[in-house]
Amino acid sequence: MATKTTKRKARIAKALTKARKGKAARKKPPKAQAKADQKALHGDTPPWSKAEVEEAFRRFQAAMPEPKGELHHINPFTLVVAVVLSAQATDAGVNKATPALFKLADTPEKMAALGEARVRDLIKTIGLFRMKAKNVVALSEKLIAEHGSQVPNTREALQELPGVGRKTANVVLNMAFGQPTMAVDTHIFRIGNRTGLAPGKDPLAVELKLLEVIPEKYMLHAHHWLILHGRYTCLARKPLCEKCIIADICKWPGKSVANSE
Repeated sequence: MATKTTKRKARIAKALTKARKGKAARKKPPKAQAKADQKALHGDTPPWSKAEVEEAFRRFQAAMPEPKGELHHINPFTLVVAVVLSAQATDAGVNKATPALFKLADTPEKMAALGEARVRDLIKTIGLFRMKAKNVVALSEKLIAEHGSQVPNTREALQELPGVGRKTANVVLNMAFGQPTMAVDTHIFRIGNRTGLAPGKDPLAVELKLLEVIPEKYMLHAHHWLILHGRYTCLARKPLCEKCIIADICKWPGKSVANSE
């Protein structure tokens, strides 16, 4: 006779197979989805158990062992610049502009020498390009003057750079220095609240909750798994619950899950 553990593993495997085949969950009607999202934003979604969190990230890891950020960069400096440019813009849009910019300036010295007007011309397809050009040149000058042209590896020092906030600093610390940080963008904020994984009224609250509940062994890649999940599956207006690999764990009341027995 199969043990409870064996049966549980079999149920999980079956649910995961269904999810990957698009049969594990279906969305409720639009009005029910909207009501569910409002409920989630008020922190009313049921919390996850430790076992559920562990299982969700086990699946993310199994599906994508080495997730990568989608912003193109050459080194820590160009990463900082790319993330600054990505504020209120898409990664795809930034990636179209940065090849020409980084070909001319892949160090703080080259960027400062390029000057604000030239940088502005090279990134004019990106939203808020005037302010971003100003910040990119200013942060380059600050790196030269105060950090020996090296990108610092502490959040405090990074946040002192023009145009760099907590989210940008966390991205750089994670991607450039391998620190287990959690950069909460609109996608992660949505997932934290919608699923019930880490509800919070602002990005910092969601960040701190995620750092609290995600097992340490998954933290290095957790930021990317969640961003990619929000970007390609747990979409803002039309979440793809039928393709979601954690649909049976997610607590969002805007969907229903098929019986996996």
